[in-house]
Amino acid sequence: MRCVILQPSYIPWRGYFDLIHRADIFVFYDDVQYDKHGWRNRNRIKTPQGSQWLTIPVLSRGATEGIAIKDVRVNRNTEWSRKHLSTLRQNYARAPYYDELLPWLERVYADPPSLLAELTVAMTIEMAAMLGITATRFVRSSELGIGGGKTERLAAIARHFGCSEYLSGPSAKSYIEPEVFAEAGITLEYIEYHYPEYPQLHPPYDPHVSILDLLFMTGRNASRFIWETS
Repeated sequence: MRCVILQPSYIPWRGYFDLIHRADIFVFYDDVQYDKHGWRNRNRIKTPQGSQWLTIPVLSRGATEGIAIKDVRVNRNTEWSRKHLSTLRQNYARAPYYDELLPWLERVYADPPSLLAELTVAMTIEMAAMLGITATRFVRSSELGIGGGKTERLAAIARHFGCSEYLSGPSAKSYIEPEVFAEAGITLEYIEYHYPEYPQLHPPYDPHVSILDLLFMTGRNASRFIWETS
């Protein structure tokens, strides 16, 4: 059994879904502190100018200081969802799978929830299904009642589900204490991101944009450009 624990993010890139695909248990780490300059409420898409941020506005800067991701509220006094949908339409109308993806996006953006994590978690699970991921079990850390220090808590969550392996992205090497996993009898592994290029509408090629770009361009063949070749 392999466990992956990641903070929920807005329309994340394909590496995020590679980790989901490799996991038996995928935990949305939603009760840790919100990082206002991270990927929780924003991501990038391809445009004729290169790339563009899509950012979900959250309520007041001060209100997010020290708040858990699960408690961050979307600013519903803006028309952000209409603007995001409009931007996606403008930039992907010529994409091969635009007509297949658009009805889902219209539904998602028609009445998004007021809590950021409610939106991002639901979107991620639905996009994982589009990629053919069916075996992974999804859980939210806020549902578990498991505490502890940074690495100790990760190991405890993995142990809670009886996992013998913990898989992480390479950036976590800067803070994870491998001895904690060793003491818990859990094998710690790091994924290496090596993905092939796929056709994009607007050059130059950018491998780090949202998964939406890959879905618009390759549709049900998207997995060929993630785990089938990674």
